Amino acid sequence: MMSNGGLREGAAPAGALQPLEWKFSQVFGERTAGEEVQEVDIISAIEFDRSGNHLATGDRGGRVVLFERTDMHNHGGHRRDLERIDYSITRHPEFRYKTEFQSHEPEFDYLKSLEIEEKINKIRWCQSANGASFLLSTNDKTIKFWKVQEKKVKKVCDMNVDPTKAMGNGPNVGSSVSSSSTSSKPYTANGGYPINDFSFPTGGLPSLHLPVVVTGHETSLVARCRRIYAHAHDYHINSISNNSDGETFISADDLRINLWNLEISNQSFNIVDVKPANMEDLTEVITSAEFHPTHCNVLAYSSSKGSIRLVDLRQSALCDSHSKLFEEQEAPGSRSFFTEIIASISDIKFAKNGRHILSRDYMSLKLWDINMDSGPVATFQVHEHLRPKLCDLYENDSIFDKFECCLSGDGLRVATGSYSNLFRVFGCSEGSTEAATLEASKNPMRRQVQTPARPTRSLGSFSGVVRRVKGVDNSGVDTNGNTFDFTTKLLHLAWHPTENSLACAASNSLYMYYA
Repeated sequence: MMSNGGLREGAAPAGALQPLEWKFSQVFGERTAGEEVQEVDIISAIEFDRSGNHLATGDRGGRVVLFERTDMHNHGGHRRDLERIDYSITRHPEFRYKTEFQSHEPEFDYLKSLEIEEKINKIRWCQSANGASFLLSTNDKTIKFWKVQEKKVKKVCDMNVDPTKAMGNGPNVGSSVSSSSTSSKPYTANGGYPINDFSFPTGGLPSLHLPVVVTGHETSLVARCRRIYAHAHDYHINSISNNSDGETFISADDLRINLWNLEISNQSFNIVDVKPANMEDLTEVITSAEFHPTHCNVLAYSSSKGSIRLVDLRQSALCDSHSKLFEEQEAPGSRSFFTEIIASISDIKFAKNGRHILSRDYMSLKLWDINMDSGPVATFQVHEHLRPKLCDLYENDSIFDKFECCLSGDGLRVATGSYSNLFRVFGCSEGSTEAATLEASKNPMRRQVQTPARPTRSLGSFSGVVRRVKGVDNSGVDTNGNTFDFTTKLLHLAWHPTENSLACAASNSLYMYYA
């Protein structure tokens, strides 16, 4: 469902685009039937790097797993040309497992008697240099800066002396050293210890065996933690975001946003503080924050009240006063107990051109023009069919699930996740009615359902792609009798920066789709 007649001036070109046909590409870590998923294996963060040639995932066990693109055809060009791919030759985007490392460990805050989970909340790629990749990862309290690079493997290939020719000239390697010494003056009057005389007879000692270490063609990936940014947040970190200047980044918790320099780990600057003098006066918290993709002085953060604030760092050191406020006016008479809960924004993303901001609340996706603060330029209904079930969703805490959102690199489409491992893709160019619902599954029968008439259809119309799970309470039934499994949810997904390719995290599995 699109409101306000689509995008306004400065948005995508007019004219409806042809809907994309999404196809399954590959899956990593899919469990077999009946296999139980360990809590630590559930994916909690996902992020493409700027080129799209690398993908990182984080899980609840504190691990970061890296994948790299393999279907690259250079055709004699330089490596910097790898981003331009000839799809008449490549079948579809393919990734392979590259490496993994333990980013965070569980901790215990003894001062507050608080357990700190190892779960990775966010991952952000930094600028690569000299063939090495850099990325930031964070759990609830601590941010870490990682360097991942290939190191050539050094190993002992042989000895400097052929053992068959050296027999009889002295002890072999591994044998005990005899009492006779290679030195002509083995002992002196200094207590019987060997003298530091390293002189060798002319021609050397044929019996002295030394290992020869060579650097082979084999390489191994080594991840090293370069910096740890800790002790700066009293509340749980929900966001980190790199600045376009390549030197700084922000981290946000419920009440504060801090600005860091990548090179300095022992201090940060508090640039936003919404904590009231009396905590009883607290009415909203920060839910997500992100830097503008090209303007290093601009950032946006969202709140639990459904508003987005644009901040200009040039205005003052402490950005308590926003430069712009984006929020949708509440319809009269529509307020209920759940209004504020479902209005809370769980994720925001800037479009690549920086002109638009995409936000996800529990019920919908909204697209905002940063030059127009009167309301969203487009609204896409995702969970409207669940409105009659809000009481049940509140009882089982599903109403507090935080779904992420993403935009395509060209800004023409948006995507977000839902329950039963479903995710939705909407066209947001003017006049577009594109709305596809897919299930994260490699079963080809569940690849795609197209919705030609978006305003009259919702997720409830796609019962054919919903999977009944044995042993699970499938009690989420809408007014049409369609069942939804609220225990399986697709919270995390990422859009390739330059192609129509999506990476979706469903439980412990990573699914790749392309169009």
